Amino acid sequence: MASSVGEGMFAIQQDRSAGSLLAESWSISPDFTTWTFTLQGEVQFHKGYGTMNAEDVLYSYQQWHEGALHPRAEIIGNFWAGNEGGFQEIIDDRTIAVNTGVPWAQVRALEFMRHLGGTSTWIVSKAQSDEIGAEAASKDIAATGPWEIVDHAPDEFWKFAAVRDHWRQTPFFEELIYWSIPEEATRVAAFQAEQIDSFDMSLEFLPTIQDTDGAVVVGVPGAGQAGFNLYGQTYGTDRNGNVYPFFDPANNPWVSANGDTESEEWHRALKVRKALAIAIDRELIVGELLSGFGSPLSLRDWMGFEDRADPSWVHEYDPDLARQLLAEVGYPDGFSILLTPAIRGAPAEVEACEAVALFWEDIGIRVDMQLIPYAALRPGLVSRDYQGATCLSVSGRISPIIGMSNYLKNSNFSYGTEHAWLEQHVPDALGQGTRRCW
Repeated sequence: MASSVGEGMFAIQQDRSAGSLLAESWSISPDFTTWTFTLQGEVQFHKGYGTMNAEDVLYSYQQWHEGALHPRAEIIGNFWAGNEGGFQEIIDDRTIAVNTGVPWAQVRALEFMRHLGGTSTWIVSKAQSDEIGAEAASKDIAATGPWEIVDHAPDEFWKFAAVRDHWRQTPFFEELIYWSIPEEATRVAAFQAEQIDSFDMSLEFLPTIQDTDGAVVVGVPGAGQAGFNLYGQTYGTDRNGNVYPFFDPANNPWVSANGDTESEEWHRALKVRKALAIAIDRELIVGELLSGFGSPLSLRDWMGFEDRADPSWVHEYDPDLARQLLAEVGYPDGFSILLTPAIRGAPAEVEACEAVALFWEDIGIRVDMQLIPYAALRPGLVSRDYQGATCLSVSGRISPIIGMSNYLKNSNFSYGTEHAWLEQHVPDALGQGTRRCW
């Protein structure tokens, strides 16, 4: 829905390179600290709020940062609000310069300024917020996409009108309505009755839809990836310099009580994590729950970059070895773990997570499956107090290193593991882009 209303600075192409969108062109200084953006001319905001300009761009990114809800809020602030010594300069209506104070890898900035994807952003009208307030504007946004919001009701629908003479392309029909229909069977029935024209479908209904006259099934290869995260692995101090208050290795066997990666405690917890990983039959999940639409992935965020991955990262399905590893570290009868799917609309996200629970129960793990809205789950992931595992889907990355940002303590969102080694090496890997190695 967001892609209908808003547009980002860049459009990521199929080869994952950056193409122009609201930013017509851009340049980066040789020392990778100063970015100069030239904006498209005569891009109109919805609702009569005039032509997009550099002030709107700067305002939008300040709001993404200050709102603190975006998973890259802190990173956005570091780029657009400036590190020590950095600055922002509006040169004219169509040109804005940003000095980041420290070198930035291009791929890291492109990730949150792109169009589409779970970490994308878009530009909104500052004049609208000045007139009616940011809170009201956030529910009736004046952006630059091909569809303009005209009406909405919470948990019911969003209605849009086509933007005439849109700067890129006017839509082919006058009205677009997104209905909120939580029940899958109800969506299928509405589609078959021609009450709705298209819908997001889980693959279990694929045979039903294929037998429906005139139905066309559309899939986007590489659009998303899914995996499980193990939380509670927080070592050292948090972003404010305090010891993590929810560190609890005594009750979470996958968490080492010692942050030293050469310690006995670390290797005991490592065996637990490996057991949990190799107990999952990824081939079966792809074949049965995704009807073959997809492929197994051994390491999160490496979809599309498998040729660059280390072959040693692949651990085949081996429940017997998983049971052996658990017995070696004192859990012959398993242990209990909380497992929660992040319900975000991905194919088979709940069913695949339930399959993970069954695989774990097969090796003796007692799984407490928790089904709650993502809005209720996310705050605990941000605050680092969630203890357990999640099944989480994300969009495709423009580089694997981008996903690693979620293992840093300055990230608004956490994948559940933060460690001094990561604090040192992930930023260094991100910095490789400033040495033209990407």
